[in-house]
Amino acid sequence: MNENEYKQAVADLTKATDQVKKFADTCQAEMKNLGELTKETKASADKALTEMNSMAARLTDLEQKGARGKGLEDPNAGLSLGQRFIRSEEVKAAMADGDAWRGRVKLDVKSITSASTSGASATTGLVVADRQPGIVQMVPNRSLVIRDLLMPGNTSSSAIDFVRETGFTNNAAIAPETTQKAESDIQFDLQNLPVRTIAHWVQASTQILADAPMLASYVDGRLRYGLAFVEDNQLLNGDGTGTNIKGLMVQSTAYAKPAGVTVKDETMIDRLRLAMLQAVLAQYPATGHILNPTDWASIELTKDAQSRYVFANPMGLSGPALWGLPVAETLAMSAGKFMTGAFRYAAQIFDREDATVMISTEDRDNFIKNMVTIRAEERAALAVYRPEALINGSFADLTAAPSGG
Repeated sequence: MNENEYKQAVADLTKATDQVKKFADTCQAEMKNLGELTKETKASADKALTEMNSMAARLTDLEQKGARGKGLEDPNAGLSLGQRFIRSEEVKAAMADGDAWRGRVKLDVKSITSASTSGASATTGLVVADRQPGIVQMVPNRSLVIRDLLMPGNTSSSAIDFVRETGFTNNAAIAPETTQKAESDIQFDLQNLPVRTIAHWVQASTQILADAPMLASYVDGRLRYGLAFVEDNQLLNGDGTGTNIKGLMVQSTAYAKPAGVTVKDETMIDRLRLAMLQAVLAQYPATGHILNPTDWASIELTKDAQSRYVFANPMGLSGPALWGLPVAETLAMSAGKFMTGAFRYAAQIFDREDATVMISTEDRDNFIKNMVTIRAEERAALAVYRPEALINGSFADLTAAPSGG
């Protein structure tokens, strides 16, 4: 086989592909205007598709025989593009639907193609002959903890309404017989919180998803993690502007040292205990702390004058805890800041739509390019019922947790 024959095969396949695109547009127009396809259009479209598959098979055969003198390796040697296409599980499902197929599939799963990876290999990046299983992630997943601290909930609406008590004047008193009883007063405020959407998408080729079966579940997992990563940060730090969630930090109460307590040479450990006291005085006993890992390390490394750890046990196996309360370490919390509070009592997350991943060919020119768009999204709202139960503060005015001596 020579170079000219290969170039002609490429040109023929391009021409056949353009013809299929033309009939695809015609079919779309007829379905819109007539509600069905004419026999002539259907026959012509079938013929064009057959010719395109034939051209594709011819080109594949030339590549396998080394038409370009490179001895190309193909893990699917012996199979035409048409054969690979019809063996795809997605296509089998579509064929089973017949005329009802509209090109959209839902999976519980920048463009990714067989050339999207780098490295020295005689085969394409993910379609391998012999390789260790799995994909090594460039960036490890971050620990996500904020959702687990909150009371769970669900909603079928696009907004959450709840009534919050804003004031209570208690005038209850002993009432002598025949005298008028005292009147108390309660004030309420109606709160409205919109459900917010977190979403993103990637593109992938149908070939690479078929050639690397584990890639579909991998992409699904990464997309879901991407949603959870943003959700974790929004639940804690969202400022409520625009389409952002109004997070715990902006809806909580600022730390203020309770009166009547004297602390000499205040440390980070002391401040967290005082924050617990502030919550208790507001009648909302704290249930935990949220700290940046750097601050928690500083606290654990606190030593006395004899270089003994104040409370940490390097040999211990228990989880992070301080003053009898669990410590949630997260990079979502900025270094130098903290939150102490009764989290499940104070706030609730409402899921309108759980994290969902969908794939579709009906996006721009996906059909003619053998691409699919994979979209992941979720919808949720955060309600903070009792801001006084959440205390946010800073260690900025303190020195690092001091070592003794």
